[in-house]
This record gives sequence, C-alpha cells and structure tokens, in this order.
Amino acid sequence: MTCNKFITIVFCAAAIALSGIGAAQASEQQQTLSEEPSLFERYTSSAQDLILKGLELVGINYRRGGTNPDSGLDCSGFVQLVFKDAVGRLLPRTAKEQSQVGDVVNKNELKPGDLVFFNTMRRAFSHVGIYLGDNRFLHAPRTGAEVRVEDMSQGYWVKRYNGARRVVER
Repeated sequence: MTCNKFITIVFCAAAIALSGIGAAQASEQQQTLSEEPSLFERYTSSAQDLILKGLELVGINYRRGGTNPDSGLDCSGFVQLVFKDAVGRLLPRTAKEQSQVGDVVNKNELKPGDLVFFNTMRRAFSHVGIYLGDNRFLHAPRTGAEVRVEDMSQGYWVKRYNGARRVVER
C-alpha cells in the first residue's frame, strides 16, 4: 500500500468516524441520556461494509473495462467489485445497467452506500460512484487517475449529475 493511499484511507475513515464527535460532546455536557451517534455509527452495517471496502481500493489505477484491482478498475467495475466483496451483491457490469437496479433516490435523500450517476460521456448514466455522505463519493474517474473521493458539490459534478439508486436496504 502506498503512503498516499494509506493517508487517504486513514483521513477518510477518521473524518467519517469523527464527524459526530462535536454533537456527542455537546450531548454529554448537557448530561442527556441519549448520545448523538457519529456519522459512521449512523450507517447500517451494509453501508459501513461498502464504505470500508471502497476506501480500501483508494489509489487503485483506472483501466477502461477494468474489473480487477491488480490490473485496474473502471467506474462500474469498481462499484461491482465493492458490492460483491462487501455485501455479496452482484451488480450488472456497466454504469447504464447499474442505473436500472434498486430504487430511485432523490438527491436530498441520499444515504451512504447509494449509487450516484453522472453524464460524463455525453450520454446519461455513463459514470457511477458510491455516495459517502456530506456530498462526497468514491469512484474510479478516468484514464490516468486512481480510485478516489470527490466532492459532488464541485461544478463539474453538479452539471453532470443524473440521479441515484439505493441497492442495499438501510
């Protein structure tokens, strides 16, 4: 594992795990009986498994048509591998086919583990990633790049967003 990949995984996991600490500390200070769970604790175990498996693959090279992390992954190969390894769910091979699986989700109702789709090749549902929460998603972006976390609120992604699907139950 490269140093950059390790740092990225640790940073992402820490950010997810620590995102709810401020609320929990405020709750403790008020001496209430219920604590606010961290963002990571609010994920279902399936979503946690998907996120952790996806983060393990950060830094893997992109390869068009790729389905193997040793030789490289494309966006749909990445998603297919994560779902198979994390929750035992075999998804179709292409982003377009994956866009037809599960339930449609409105953008304002996205939950970690949902599939998010984009028009990156002048056709709908040509790119797919896995939603992490807080407008971030994991994906294999393009030739010459690696699996990484991106912010969906960046202009490039906002203009190309096509929709989302929920494949695993929450």
